[in-house]
Amino acid sequence: MNFTMPELTPALPEIFLLAALSVILIVDLFVADPKRFATFLLTQASLLVCAIITIMNASGKVVHTFDNMYVSDMMTAVLKVGVYVCVFMLLIYSRRYIESRELCKGEFYTLSLFATLGMMVMISANSFLTLYLGLELMSLSLYAMVALQRDSHVATEAAMKYFVLGALASGLLLYGMSMLYGATGSLDINRVLEAIKSGQANPDVLVFGIVFVVAGLGFKLGAVPFHMWVPDVYHGAPTAVTLFIGSAPKLAAFAFVLRILSGGLQPLVHDWSQMLEILAVLSMAIGNITAIAQANIKRMLAYSTISHMGFLLLGILSGNVNGYSSAMFYVLIYALMTLGGFGMVMLMSREGFEADKIDDFKGLNARSPWNAFVMLLLMFSMAGIPPTVGFYAKFSVLQAALNSGHVWLVVAAVLFSLIGSFYYLRIVKLMYFDAPIIDAPIIANQDARILLGINGIAMLLLGILPQSLMALCAQSIQSSFSGF
Repeated sequence: MNFTMPELTPALPEIFLLAALSVILIVDLFVADPKRFATFLLTQASLLVCAIITIMNASGKVVHTFDNMYVSDMMTAVLKVGVYVCVFMLLIYSRRYIESRELCKGEFYTLSLFATLGMMVMISANSFLTLYLGLELMSLSLYAMVALQRDSHVATEAAMKYFVLGALASGLLLYGMSMLYGATGSLDINRVLEAIKSGQANPDVLVFGIVFVVAGLGFKLGAVPFHMWVPDVYHGAPTAVTLFIGSAPKLAAFAFVLRILSGGLQPLVHDWSQMLEILAVLSMAIGNITAIAQANIKRMLAYSTISHMGFLLLGILSGNVNGYSSAMFYVLIYALMTLGGFGMVMLMSREGFEADKIDDFKGLNARSPWNAFVMLLLMFSMAGIPPTVGFYAKFSVLQAALNSGHVWLVVAAVLFSLIGSFYYLRIVKLMYFDAPIIDAPIIANQDARILLGINGIAMLLLGILPQSLMALCAQSIQSSFSGF
């Protein structure tokens, strides 16, 4: 047998991160500092080096390796850098939080990097097998992170719900992939596409496979009716872990959806777009309406996430490059908004106190005008109010849906967006027009304060000048899908 060594250069970020993880695991055994500062620095340095390697490897060309199971293109580079930035920021935001709750352990940082590695594999996967391996590596790491606070029955319950429902969704997804394999005879996404185009695939088995695949993808995105885990996990998990679940994995899930539906199953766009229409409308409706009744800000943001996933699906179901680039722009902006929102919750929390009630934001302007202004920008962006970037994110996906003929969907989306504005603006009202119920000072690390301020200002600056990021998304999608 002749063995041909695969090209390793495209996978250098994954190879380096796995090597760095091994080093961090060993080094952490000898770290006596309860704050794990050395482990924190090594983790952040690993992410920075991964970003440098990814940017240096980004040639704009589509490169396949590992027997066509791995792909490197411009879209993967942009999304991977987005994942690095998200994980880098959330680790800075959560450092003081996990220190005060005895969660500052080597496991928190190593599990974060293992989940990041899983996301990287998902983003670059060009085979159903590689997609599933990346998904499980990420999911198993997240299950463990939710359960890290072992003395909390709420966190343990959230971890059990997340694990059981996640296993069910993974089973649905795996069963759907096996049906697609049976219909097309291949796990390679490009070959699946060729088999469908040439008419060699069994159409009945294909349709059943798509149903199971969409159900599994709906769970990973947190779309209705597969959303039941989102509020309980967001509420029960430590806020630092909630921030992790709500930000970077959405970028990987977007790549996952795009690889399967828009890559391998593009000729069947009429079939899967109809299912996505239902998921999108239900997500926007239930997410926005249910969020109004929430008194806990983590649960409110959980239902907000569900509604945002509905908007994300609007771009994907358009079934064209314009819609995909709009959806990519949307998911990148969503990740930044989520980082800022939960970052502010952790900033206001302190030892023995979780600032997870909406009433905890009362009178924030009197206590800290700057933090209140940052939160205002974040809430305006989530609501889609100009000139913040959230407005352009929603406008781009609505325009893509309108251009593809989904007029009724656009009307419904605008209506539910108006309803959703209520609970975002309620936070602003509490911060500026209500008296504070607590007078305790807001204590935070200087790096977290500075980064959170940059995060908030970015919502305004990207709203005034969104062209560069939008052009980058359009260029990366165009480059990545030129081979289909």
